[in-house]
Amino acid sequence: MNAMTSTSPQAQLPLIDAMRVVGTQLIVLHHLAFYGPLSDYAHSLAPGLFSWLSEHARLAVQMFFVVSGFLAAQSVAPGGSLGQRPLGPLLWDRYLRLVPPCMAAIVLAIGCSALARALMSHHSIPDSPTWPQIAAHLLLVQDILDYDGLSAGVWFVSIALQLFALFLGVLWVARGVAGDGAAAERATLALTAALALASLYYFNRVADLDAWAPYFFGAYALGALAYWTATSTRPWWWLFLLGAAVAGALVLDFRWRIAVAFLVALTLAVARRYRVRWPESQAISDLGAISYSVFLIHFPVCLVISGAFTRFAPHHPWLGLLAMIAAWLASVAAGAGFYQLVERRSQRLSAIRCALPPLKRRPR
Repeated sequence: MNAMTSTSPQAQLPLIDAMRVVGTQLIVLHHLAFYGPLSDYAHSLAPGLFSWLSEHARLAVQMFFVVSGFLAAQSVAPGGSLGQRPLGPLLWDRYLRLVPPCMAAIVLAIGCSALARALMSHHSIPDSPTWPQIAAHLLLVQDILDYDGLSAGVWFVSIALQLFALFLGVLWVARGVAGDGAAAERATLALTAALALASLYYFNRVADLDAWAPYFFGAYALGALAYWTATSTRPWWWLFLLGAAVAGALVLDFRWRIAVAFLVALTLAVARRYRVRWPESQAISDLGAISYSVFLIHFPVCLVISGAFTRFAPHHPWLGLLAMIAAWLASVAAGAGFYQLVERRSQRLSAIRCALPPLKRRPR
């Protein structure tokens, strides 16, 4: 752990962009297939495909968790320890990147849901929100308080922020226990691995805990551990241990989400170890940049298009399929616009905060 060498972050960015793009598009298609009503009309054209999208495409979320853990390790603790970096600014920076776009997406989702309710009656449309429900969403505790989601992506933002905070907590404890240097790196590895095992073997097997970070920390930690161990002096030994731990968890209780998370982590570790350069593509880079915006905004866009089809178009399978494709493309276009108008401005707020000099305390 203490003999890690540095690898340029740019080496993995095209691969990570590709993962983001594939994952985001699968989630959009999953929601189109799972919630309907467009897939209800088009299902007869390709029942196997629609069933797979409805049941299994959501596993792409595991890719997001692993990539998030990998990038968190890269940005916060590339050497394996937190060093002297304060926790507050790190968490606030992540908040500024994740939450303001999410809040804007919630406002749009409320409006689009109202429009969709005027066009059709369907179980996929959220009910008119109550003020406590809106407040819970603004605080990202809607699932903890058992409120129905106002949009399909809000739960992920809540968990992503929880996971980052939990990860910072692990780094902080490791620093408190072992200080800096090699001892802190070993403590970080041990604590991260211990919490990952607790997640894989217990928390992730309790469905009622899926509103809390420990349920998903196994996948997140696999990403962080993949980053740290890939360039250690004995990378394959560490990866073997990770594989054995995951295999044991799958023998105990087989879960496709954990298997997918490990495969993604292994791919990232190999790419980092051997400096694999994924073929660069401007289209993939652009789609990767807007992937978070597409993830946030696609559900309300799909609701409105579904409502318009249900209200005004003949309910024919081929027309239903064309409407699904239109909703998919419109989601990407709306995500691009949302990125320019909302997410980039949120990123600028984060960049401005990082550029400001730290406040100095007055001497007493």
